[in-house]
Amino acid sequence: MNASCSPKLRVRGVWKFFGRDTSAVPALRDIHLDIADNAFVTLVGASGCGKSTLLRTLAGLEPHSAGELLCDGRPIGGPGPERAMVFQHYSLYPWLTVSQNIRFCRELAINTRERTSAGVEAASGRADALLRLMGLFHVADAYPGQLSGGMQQRVAIARALMGRPQVLLMDEPFGALDAQTREVMHDLILHVHRLERTTIVFVTHDVDEAIYLGQRVVLMAPRPGRIDTVYEVPLPALRTQDMKLAPEFLALKREVLARIRSTSGVQTDFELLEQLSHTASTALAPEPRASHR
Repeated sequence: MNASCSPKLRVRGVWKFFGRDTSAVPALRDIHLDIADNAFVTLVGASGCGKSTLLRTLAGLEPHSAGELLCDGRPIGGPGPERAMVFQHYSLYPWLTVSQNIRFCRELAINTRERTSAGVEAASGRADALLRLMGLFHVADAYPGQLSGGMQQRVAIARALMGRPQVLLMDEPFGALDAQTREVMHDLILHVHRLERTTIVFVTHDVDEAIYLGQRVVLMAPRPGRIDTVYEVPLPALRTQDMKLAPEFLALKREVLARIRSTSGVQTDFELLEQLSHTASTALAPEPRASHR
């Protein structure tokens, strides 16, 4: 395979165990996945299927137990500047302003050892461009506690993009946002993807979100986490919110939802509700009293 055709990310036979020896629990089982340069891939599946674990291994935040993880043909053995992570919780520094949070990675010692005036000017221009791109220029001097959740997540994304990463790994970044703000963030991240041409791997529980954002939807199954099905999304590259009502969107949504229910062991939402109710009632039931004779 030519280098130009090689995937940006390659996952080959990856296993992940938590614990050791006989107590080891498999979290990922024999994962195989190729992700092309400038692709937007979403990971979806039932709780406990290993989506976030797989994402963290790609980020180098979790070691894998077996198999091979490659970025541009080089093994992933830890975090690297070519890969940036955005979490559900914004993890901003509350004592820094919006602008200072975005510029933070450029202030680390590793990035200042051979810093030149030209480099400082370029970084400043990059930060200003990201502030404008994210619609944050008017709050550049504000602190995170003064911002809404959606605006805080914009800061986190801008900070992740500051170093021009080739891969952006996003772990349910919009999960805590209200529905209207989430739609705005969907269109924003698609716009960022077109401009930055960054490879994005995006974890979500929301099937609508997975289909609307992704070029491919990778459905994972639980116990242990594994790839079950990969769906190509039959939508044009330029997305609009009304596409969520298109017949092909709704058909794929039904198919993905049915498969998630099947892999999780329930066929309907009512069955899932019954399972959750039974688990809750068992956990809350009082212990039987010992009899005294």
